[in-house]
Parts: sequence; C-alpha cells; structure tokens
Amino acid sequence: MAFDAHFSLAADRLALAARWGALEARADGSFFLGWTWTGAWLDSYPVAPELLAVVDSDGQDVALALVGHAMTRRLLGRTATLSLNQSGDPTADRPFVEYNGLLIARGREEEAAQATLAAIANRRDWRVFRLNGVVSSSPLLALQAHRSYRVDRSPVYQVDLGQVRAGGGDYLALLSANSRSQIRRSMKDHGGASPSITRAVTPAEVAAGIEEMRALNAGRHADNAWDDVAFRGFVTALCLRGLDNGEVELLRFADAGGLVGLLVNFVYRGQALNYQSAFAAPVSPKDKPGLLCHAAAVSHYAGRDLALYSLLAGKDRYKQSLATGEESLEWWVIERFELRLEAEALLRRLFRRPASA
Repeated sequence: MAFDAHFSLAADRLALAARWGALEARADGSFFLGWTWTGAWLDSYPVAPELLAVVDSDGQDVALALVGHAMTRRLLGRTATLSLNQSGDPTADRPFVEYNGLLIARGREEEAAQATLAAIANRRDWRVFRLNGVVSSSPLLALQAHRSYRVDRSPVYQVDLGQVRAGGGDYLALLSANSRSQIRRSMKDHGGASPSITRAVTPAEVAAGIEEMRALNAGRHADNAWDDVAFRGFVTALCLRGLDNGEVELLRFADAGGLVGLLVNFVYRGQALNYQSAFAAPVSPKDKPGLLCHAAAVSHYAGRDLALYSLLAGKDRYKQSLATGEESLEWWVIERFELRLEAEALLRRLFRRPASA
C-alpha cells in the first residue's frame, strides 16, 4: 500500500489532539511520542512546528511527528535546521525528548519510515537534520545526505522490576555491596525504614510539589532548568495531565522529620520512568536521600506489577549504582553539503573539537 507523507501547519490544537490520540491507541511508541508529553510541550512554549503526517490511501493516519524548522547556531554561523519533535530553539527544547521517533501504527513501521525519509529528502529548505534521543536502530538514521555523525551517546540505566518481585521484593539484594550499604545507612539516618510516599492528586498539591522542587534545586546547577519559569510550567502541565490519565505522577517522600525528596515519574504502558527529581539536604555526612527515594520508588512500582523502572538518559554515577540493566540512546546530526559546514568540519578536525562543541 502506498503512503503519502506531507507537511502542514498544525494550527487546530483540538483537532491535532484527536488525531494524535487516535493514532497513539494504535501505536507502540514511547511516552515521549504520546499526547501527554506532546500536548504539554505545545501548551507550554511559543513553538509552531510543522506536522509531518503519513497517511494511507484511505486518508487514515499511519504516522505522525512534529518537525521544527529554525536557523540554529553553528560554529560558522546559523544554518537551516530541521529537528524531529523539537523546535530548534534551545529554550523551548529544554524538556529533552528521549526515545524519539515517529508515532507509527503497529505493523506499518517500515513503510511509514520510508515515506518519511522520502518526504524529508524532498524538502530543499534545510541543511541540517537533528535526531535527538533516538535508539541506535532508528530507521530515520538511514536518511541519505552528505554527512551524518553521532554527537552523543548516553546510557539509560534501568531496574528490572520483575527481578525485584522474583527476589521476594528484596531490591537491595540485586545491587552492589557498596550501593546496598549506602541505602541501608541512609535508611538508618531516616528512622530505620523507607520514607513514606504520597502522590499529588489535586492541582493545589501539584503546585505545592513543583514549588518544593524549585526550592530544593535552586543553586545546585550552573544551568538550572528549574530556574526557568517556562520549564516549571511545562512540568506542571505534565503533572496536571497526569491527574486525569494517570500517566504522570508527582511523588513526595517523607519520614518523621519531614521531606526527603520528590520525583516526577511517567507511568506508561507497564513502565515507570523517572523524569525529574529534587532532594532535601542530607541529614548526615553519609546520607544519600536521592538513593533512598529511588529505592523506595522501585519497591513502590514493583508492588504495582510494572515491568521496568527507568532512570532515563544520563551518565550520572548514582543512576548506574541503582540499575540492574541498561540500554542507550543517541544524538545524531545529518548534514547536506554546504561550504560553511565543510569548513566547520575541517576546523573541528584541525583543532580536534568534538561535534557537540
């Protein structure tokens, strides 16, 4: 069956939500390709990406994606860039997308990807195409161009919750002796048990939790997303959508002494994914409130019969210490021939600068 892939402006948000939701029910995509994430992003930032739609001969959607078009900054000037499910504006793209790709109806993956590649290749208004947070087997990496290169590769550390249940719920037994010791010592510092967990279930509780996360994260990073009003609005929008469909949870961890930490997790198709976190100051020199909260979350989700607890992309050592397995995501740039880009590539080779610089 021949598919038609075309680009258009997605001005009618209600119509787009209906189309996206209908296809999502027929697809196996990640949370980052669902409407909860996509709708929250569109509502939170002044972005106007194009809609890429692949339709069959009956006009039914087979695949959907958003494509941003922007003049992005490069080493030797700005370059016309397409970005899959992002805008090209660093501020609006601060909510990093992971497990990126097309939202595709089950069983139509290969044909939809081929139609998409042809549609992108036929556009003449870009020199760079960015694919951020994709799996290494993404069919979109087959886009024919002058040059393609991987900018970054990140592990995605995970906990197999089936293993936890098979071990009688003893998650710590799956970890290294050092990780077990750190978590048990932290439990002792917090009263000898895991912290209690409460979920925000009203808009007021969501607002209070987001403010607590902002305050706890203040001053902890040079480029702190929590200092950005728009980013906080985006996370709030995610959490509020989660009140209705159960796909986003803002969890608060506390002991007898008060707040220990907060997590914003996605719960989607049998998996829990940790997206954001904030933790109180350690109560002792060896206290690890972050490890303690994540360990409690693992037990919480194992008890709900979910399959996986993912810490999402990141090279942080604490994520590795909590994991029982891992996979990876990649960030790619695909370039057409342009003299400025050729000069840039030459300069990078001469000065041995990484492509991400």
